Amino acid sequence: MNTLPTLPALIERFFIERLMHQQQVSPHTLASYRDTFRLLLVFVQKHLGKAPSTLDLEDIDAPLVGAFLDDLEVRRSISVRTRNLRLTAIRSFFRFVAYEEPALSAHIQRVLAVPSKRQDKKMVQFLVRPEIEALLKAPDPSTWIGCRDYTLLLLAIQTGLRLSELISLDRSSIVFGTGAHVRCVGKGRKERCTPITRHVSDTLKTWLAEPSRGSSNALFPTIHGGRLSSDAVQYTLNKYVAIACSYCPSLKNKRVTPHVLRHSAAMELLQAGVDITVIALWLGHESVVTTQMYLHAHMAIKEAALAKVEPTRNGRISRYHPGDQLLLFLNAL
Repeated sequence: MNTLPTLPALIERFFIERLMHQQQVSPHTLASYRDTFRLLLVFVQKHLGKAPSTLDLEDIDAPLVGAFLDDLEVRRSISVRTRNLRLTAIRSFFRFVAYEEPALSAHIQRVLAVPSKRQDKKMVQFLVRPEIEALLKAPDPSTWIGCRDYTLLLLAIQTGLRLSELISLDRSSIVFGTGAHVRCVGKGRKERCTPITRHVSDTLKTWLAEPSRGSSNALFPTIHGGRLSSDAVQYTLNKYVAIACSYCPSLKNKRVTPHVLRHSAAMELLQAGVDITVIALWLGHESVVTTQMYLHAHMAIKEAALAKVEPTRNGRISRYHPGDQLLLFLNAL
């Protein structure tokens, strides 16, 4: 008689066989899934009083998953988006188990049926041209760090690269000459090339002429030669935003992140009349539907549509006239 594998064995196979070997997910995805299962197993241990290494798959059912997600929202004050990301990791595991252990399909389907939580969709935040100019004015390009930071900000705003893509760039990622561009590997391990302007190209040439630090080939290294971390880039950005507020007070009302610079690049392209499908390719979006969020945030497009609406005839508002008394009586019932 075949015995069902334990939960620890299934989780180990999920991470090693499915995520690492078959799907070859990024380190960021692997870390996110790892943290989800760490939190889940600690919650299950407190809830059921069983050590994680002794759990069976049937111990994690749909009510328990729902309670775990609710506990995260209450105890850790996570956002709805983060809650749904945790649920995505759990669903991915149970879809894997559905192929491995079809005998447990009924139990698995109940867990997969746990719904995501609806969340408010806010308009994307972006910087307008005066705010971009103020931010680029903040670094001191006469210093090594200032030159590095100015080049990084300029490249981020013009290309719209993701933060992970920026900090993973090597010196060899930049191609100069006719058709100058930057090569990067984005989400889904898809390589793409993004063109750069002559000004950005000249700035990068100036930066690459600086002596490299250590033996690192990173395009934007630390002072010790290592790669910049995500936190280091956010810290650097906060520093320059604080300086730029003196030139552009409107920045005080905005929370500027590296992803806001990506949004700003997309909005600049949209304002220049670039087709939305081209912007999707530029940013490395899987679907044009993702890129359509910029249309919602573009007020000029909405104002142009409003201008095309036919105004009230003769520009006059008709005067109100009371209706028939009998109809008024019936309407009031």
